[in-house]
Amino acid sequence: MLISKKIRLEVSPQDAATLEFMQGKCRGLYNWWVMRLRDGERWPGWKEAKETLQQSKLHDPELCFVYGKLLQEVYFRLDGAMQAFFRRIKNGGKPGFPRVRPRHCFFTLIYPSMYIQVEGLSLRLPTGGRGKSKRYPDVVAKLTEEAPTGYRDVAISRDGQGHYYASFVHDKKEETHEYNGVLALDLGVKTLATGVNDQGRFYHIGGFKGNRWYNRQLDKIRSKRDRCKKGSRRYKHLSKVYKRVSQRKRNKQQDCLHKASHLIAHTLVERTVVIGDLSQRQMVMKEHRERNRYLNRAVYNDWGLYSFVQMLLYKCFLSGKELIILDERDTSKTCSGCGHKQDMPLWKRTYCCSECGLVIDRDDNSAVNILMRFLARLGPHTDDSVRCADVFTAIEDVEHI
Repeated sequence: MLISKKIRLEVSPQDAATLEFMQGKCRGLYNWWVMRLRDGERWPGWKEAKETLQQSKLHDPELCFVYGKLLQEVYFRLDGAMQAFFRRIKNGGKPGFPRVRPRHCFFTLIYPSMYIQVEGLSLRLPTGGRGKSKRYPDVVAKLTEEAPTGYRDVAISRDGQGHYYASFVHDKKEETHEYNGVLALDLGVKTLATGVNDQGRFYHIGGFKGNRWYNRQLDKIRSKRDRCKKGSRRYKHLSKVYKRVSQRKRNKQQDCLHKASHLIAHTLVERTVVIGDLSQRQMVMKEHRERNRYLNRAVYNDWGLYSFVQMLLYKCFLSGKELIILDERDTSKTCSGCGHKQDMPLWKRTYCCSECGLVIDRDDNSAVNILMRFLARLGPHTDDSVRCADVFTAIEDVEHI
């Protein structure tokens, strides 16, 4: 499986200026094509678009000082964005036309593996031009750890604090596990994930709790910045502070998601992981907004559930586990004891069945229903019937919570 290993780079001020120059020119070429497409021009495809590179260099001679493979990668990325745009239109979804890349965002530079040199902890990145026409020398950066072997592409990026990173795409073999258990997870609002295994044991995995504090700090900084004149020294200073705090929040959030996904994929012994396809858009539809208009924070989370699912996908693959995504429609409304269905708005966190009298946490009830739905798909095997009996035994233990 292809994975990416992100390593921090130690770059000199001169090399940092070279990287900023090359990413600025690549971003300008990308935005120029996006504006042409917005004006109604037809996208010719990456092959025909790449043939216009020489004309672009005549129009902007500074493109000659950018490494040619980086400029060619611009057409590949734009072609991928346009193909995704056409695919969404064909499927009837929102079009999502490619956007112009803003100036304050670093345009990622992607180098093919054959055109870079890695010697120990030294990474050499080529620049454009040859001989006397070479304005910028090759970038020589220091890796903070050793690069993986057999890498394919290397992506150079920069975070909000100005730190540079190199992401190495390489292959990694998957691991194997002997125990063949099942763990069902329900992704929620109050708790990041609530799970139950086929032995009746419940897991409660919390998410990052510092979002509200960081959101308040960002609101204060943004409020102060809005009262300043745009382009002034104080405006620029507050913009840098805002980026730094935002990056710190994203780092802590990513760290929390990595730890939670590592716990599920590597620490827990269950071989099969089942999750529901939670849609946050459906959770804040009009019928929910009317009831929760004074409780907006109760239906809002900033945990990054999509990123969490993507982490689970590749980590489960690496650890030799199977990840299955099931339709979780009505799992919160259905009683896990008798199958009775009743309305469960988001503000109601405890499931109280009016038929059998089962009292259980809303997320626990949904996790049990996801597990039962998965076991029902497997077929009438003996092991599955034993698992179902264990789950019902666990339900009886939590009836009087």
